[in-house]
Amino acid sequence: MIDIRLGLAIAAFLLGATPAAAQRIDSAYTRIDLKACQTIESYELGASFSCPGYKGYPLYVAEDDSRMFVSYGFSAADEMAAHQTLPAFNTIGETLEWRLVESGNGWRPFATILRFHTQSGDGSEPDGETLVVTSLAPGNTCHVAYVDARLTPNANVVARDFADGLAPVFDCARDEPARIPD
Repeated sequence: MIDIRLGLAIAAFLLGATPAAAQRIDSAYTRIDLKACQTIESYELGASFSCPGYKGYPLYVAEDDSRMFVSYGFSAADEMAAHQTLPAFNTIGETLEWRLVESGNGWRPFATILRFHTQSGDGSEPDGETLVVTSLAPGNTCHVAYVDARLTPNANVVARDFADGLAPVFDCARDEPARIPD
């Protein structure tokens, strides 16, 4: 259920008045190469990895039962994002977009956008692509939006808009991720 604060943030986003509007925002891109990551743990149906991210920002990647989980930060494995994935079998893309805000110490990541490739597993549904927008804040790192890249025109732009407008105000404990199209 969307609370009033999230509803107002979405309305502001749709009107172009995001909380980050007064700040400079940019993107940086990194590659996810599990061969270059450190294995944390291997188990029967998968493994978990520690990977380098934007300027050393930690990245946690796990695979379990043909689904991928990705989280961020120095306590990434403890964040909500480490336990969130799409319901369909999935893999992640190699390119990770970091949304950055200019701060007194340079550029600071506040959200990411990562393409998940999905498969039904039994062939009953066509393969899909979903852009997962994740908020990055210690203790508040979680999925904030799912953008269906095959059904949404300009899906990357839409995902960036949700990252910029929704991630800074999203409360992982209360808010439900947006789904586009709904």
